[in-house]
Amino acid sequence: MGLGNVGDEYHNTRHNIGFRILDALADASNISFLDKRYGFVSEYSLKGKKFILLKPSTYVNLSGKAVNYWLQKEDIAPENLLVIVDDIALPFGTLRLRSQGGDGGHNGLINIIQTLGHQNFARLRFGIGSDFHEGFQVNYVLGEWTEEEEKKLPERINICHDIIRSFGLAGLDRTMNEFNNR
Repeated sequence: MGLGNVGDEYHNTRHNIGFRILDALADASNISFLDKRYGFVSEYSLKGKKFILLKPSTYVNLSGKAVNYWLQKEDIAPENLLVIVDDIALPFGTLRLRSQGGDGGHNGLINIIQTLGHQNFARLRFGIGSDFHEGFQVNYVLGEWTEEEEKKLPERINICHDIIRSFGLAGLDRTMNEFNNR
């Protein structure tokens, strides 16, 4: 599941990196998203494993509703959920895969944890940096990428695709061992 906000005004913002990663994965896999309940959904198979990609239409701050619905609808165990989220605590382009943990002050994760009643799900944190003045965090997160960041995004997004595929095929522990040390 990639976190992001629906609407053209949010399309190229830092907060929508989860959507952007899933959009690029869908394009690379020659699949498209369908507008379904609480989100845009796509499926594909890889080496006999089914991947369900979800971009919630509930906006970031209410992502838990979409996550909970699709986990139940598709009978997905929480340990098979991977949430892709932007993170201002990490420098731009830094990728960290975690098995569980707190919300880090991220409203989307706060809502998912509250809705599910636990924090036992994996998350791929994509560092967006913190190059903003005090009091301007919202403007920064909802701001567009710089030209320099845009140049580096494709390579970082491709690594995210490798992480997603590895998570689904090899499991969380092997994926963390392989990618968190890069």
